[in-house]
Amino acid sequence: MSYRVIALDLDGTLLDPQKRILPESLSALNEARQSGIKVLIVTGRHHVAIHPFYQALQLDTPAICCNGAYSYDYPEKKVLASNPLSAQETIQALSYLQGTEIEHLMYVDDAILYQFPHTVARTLAWSDSLPEHQRPNLQQASSFQDAIQNVNFIWKFATNSSNLVKLREISEQIAENVGLECEWSWFDQVDIAKKGNSKGMRLQQWVESQGMSMKDVVAFGDNYNDLSMLETAGLGVAMGNGVDAVKERADLVTQDNTQPGIAEVIRKYVL
Repeated sequence: MSYRVIALDLDGTLLDPQKRILPESLSALNEARQSGIKVLIVTGRHHVAIHPFYQALQLDTPAICCNGAYSYDYPEKKVLASNPLSAQETIQALSYLQGTEIEHLMYVDDAILYQFPHTVARTLAWSDSLPEHQRPNLQQASSFQDAIQNVNFIWKFATNSSNLVKLREISEQIAENVGLECEWSWFDQVDIAKKGNSKGMRLQQWVESQGMSMKDVVAFGDNYNDLSMLETAGLGVAMGNGVDAVKERADLVTQDNTQPGIAEVIRKYVL
């Protein structure tokens, strides 16, 4: 099989625990691009939080963001296909989150909104380590309810909690009663977005717009929010550090994200 597209999750996959791309991955992906292979970032992140990686990879393809809530054209600096939350859905989801111990951020337009600084402490520390032009746009909001009225697009809520039982309970209530997509992106994180959005759906949409099919795709991921693309790609590759259930449903399991497994797969199956 000759693959024409490489789709990459970021956290836990392309990025090591220090949020760096391994030099072996950079080299193999650069060779793939030079040979005409299309490389796409397919992430749960907001597009404002992937600048350093998009630029390091020297991409010209759209980024698929917020688990498929939208695709973003970096060169043109514009949203392409999208399916954001409505104001009513956002208000309903907030009613379940507020007053609980579950931390939550609201991803909107060109910014990540937070209410309490401790909820973005790690992200702020990472941001401060970057050159100014690569830093994500983090904005403190006194009230998410007020912010809802002043934005154009609401992409998702990113939630996390050390109380996994409560996090599961609340996310299941939101899924059932509000009808939203609640996907686990880390062991203690759930992303809440419009029903029907997924990495696989948005990736397939772009791939088919280019005259290809998902059979032409090699996809890499590590968590539940990656399953939609791993299971529909021509070759779905789970990381060794990935969730066991994801590894069981992938076509192939490679090394963990601290090892050059991505490069090895690309050299063996793509180049």
